[in-house]
Amino acid sequence: MTVRIGISGWRYAPWRGVFYPPGLVQRRELEHASRCFPSIELNGSFYSLQSPDSYSAWHDATPADFVFAVKGPRYITHLRRLRDIDKPMANFLASGLLRLRPKLGPLLWQLPPNFKFDAGLLDGFLGALPRDTEAALALARRRDIGLMRGRSALAIDRNRPLRHAIEVRHPSFCEPAFIELLRRHRVALVIADTAGTWPYLEDVTADFLYLRLHGDAELYVSGYSDDALTRWAQRIRRWSEGGEPADAVRVGGRAPKLARRDVYCYFDNDMKVHAPFDAQVLMDKLSLPAPCPAREDVAPITRQV
Repeated sequence: MTVRIGISGWRYAPWRGVFYPPGLVQRRELEHASRCFPSIELNGSFYSLQSPDSYSAWHDATPADFVFAVKGPRYITHLRRLRDIDKPMANFLASGLLRLRPKLGPLLWQLPPNFKFDAGLLDGFLGALPRDTEAALALARRRDIGLMRGRSALAIDRNRPLRHAIEVRHPSFCEPAFIELLRRHRVALVIADTAGTWPYLEDVTADFLYLRLHGDAELYVSGYSDDALTRWAQRIRRWSEGGEPADAVRVGGRAPKLARRDVYCYFDNDMKVHAPFDAQVLMDKLSLPAPCPAREDVAPITRQV
């Protein structure tokens, strides 16, 4: 099994001199963060199409065994609301993410809070998602040529499987039909801790888990206590062993037990610089290498890079 604990994004001004060493130049922040965590959620792709050169640079700045999760565009999920998205999806897939090669991990699709469960619409969307990089490349070739001229990357080094996860924020998704739909399409339901702001479900719907920890007391702001991180470590360990916690919050039935499941977990409580340090503590509780200095050890660092 593979358990990857990481952070959502890496470029935050308040982190400089706190998580990042004083004097570290901005262009090397990813290089630093990717030596601390085995995975990072790339969220700039949510706000706008990135460039092939950017994806290539991100690939080259990170270690060989590093993995990016890539967040799908809000243009697809929030503006088009999953309708008439053939060209937007092709443009996204052509924009360079295939240049991440083996470092391309799960694709994250986040639906807006006012998006209600529509079984037919969601079934069509999930069924159209590419399940490997050859399928993604075939879709990418159907891009808007005018819009994407000079901004496309249409090549892969080899065929690799693709995974997808979906994060929902409307209570209408809290029903068994939604869980059954995800299991049929083998798409992971994001387990999202949002301080009670949006629905919380722990249904296992794929052969991997995708967790987003936004803060358990105040959304995007609060850090996690030692007890809370111990609890998350216990749950992650159980999921990675192919089972489920005895008190799992579910609206569907239990998932079939597997020998193992991969787990991806990202901290998104970045506003007060809690995310990287909470991630380090959780890694330690799971006996995963945590090579970066702890919060109390950061202040004396004066190394210039």
